[in-house]
Amino acid sequence: MTEFVLDEVPDTIADRGVWSSLRVQLLFWVCSFVLGLLGLIALLPGPITKVFGQSDPRACDLRRSSQGPSSDHVFGTDLQGCDIFANVIYGTRTSLFIGLATTAMCLFVALIVGTIAGYYGGPIDTLISRLTDIFLGFPFILGAIIVLNSVRRPTPIVVSAVLALFVWPTMSRLVRGAVRAVRRTEYVHAASAMGLSDRRILTGHVMPNSLGPVLSIAATVVGSVIVAESTLTFLGVGLRAPSISWGLQLANAQSQFAQSPHLLIFPALFLSLTVLALVTLGDILRDALDPKGRQK
Repeated sequence: MTEFVLDEVPDTIADRGVWSSLRVQLLFWVCSFVLGLLGLIALLPGPITKVFGQSDPRACDLRRSSQGPSSDHVFGTDLQGCDIFANVIYGTRTSLFIGLATTAMCLFVALIVGTIAGYYGGPIDTLISRLTDIFLGFPFILGAIIVLNSVRRPTPIVVSAVLALFVWPTMSRLVRGAVRAVRRTEYVHAASAMGLSDRRILTGHVMPNSLGPVLSIAATVVGSVIVAESTLTFLGVGLRAPSISWGLQLANAQSQFAQSPHLLIFPALFLSLTVLALVTLGDILRDALDPKGRQK
């Protein structure tokens, strides 16, 4: 009887027909193409900019300050006469790195803390819940500003760590809720009755079947983090020169937008397109990983 119960364990994420649901959606392929192209840009910025004859984002000529798009500079030049196209391309690497690094840090912490709290419950759950409440009590942007103001020269990894400090509680609560739901299922009780160790139950049954909502929100978190980094940099507390990011380009363009709108349009376009693709992909994954959503 016990063996029959274990045979009825729901399929893990990889076996739930997720792929069959995703592959028929045009938006999934559009988002994947856009993000794949951005990933290629982040990996190979030099060769891509060389195609347009401007491989060095720091090669500036003040005589060409704030010039509009031309055959020599497809996106125009900024206040220092630097090529905007090269800066946008190289800024893709920084912005994507911060988004992915922050999300990876949050996932690592959330999977450990949320799983422990959701599976064991009791006093440890109460302690972790109160800890997350403390972090959630800080306004996200205000907390990041306070911490980053104490750093002399923030680097991308420092900015990622600061953002992760204020993002992990939300993901941790999501993991906790998913683990609590899986813990109450019959196949987990059957595995426990068979004498399987907590480690085997967690790694073999609980975590694989709790990853759905976490994976779906991870893409959205990447987009939110990229926006947060750009906002902090725009406010003057994030990355600073000689770093290159979309947020820095937006900050430098704010005072010249009326006279030279191209300074802001192109980095803002890349930022908006990236965030839109990530958020849309997150919504698609959420629906695909939700069995009820696939039945609609």
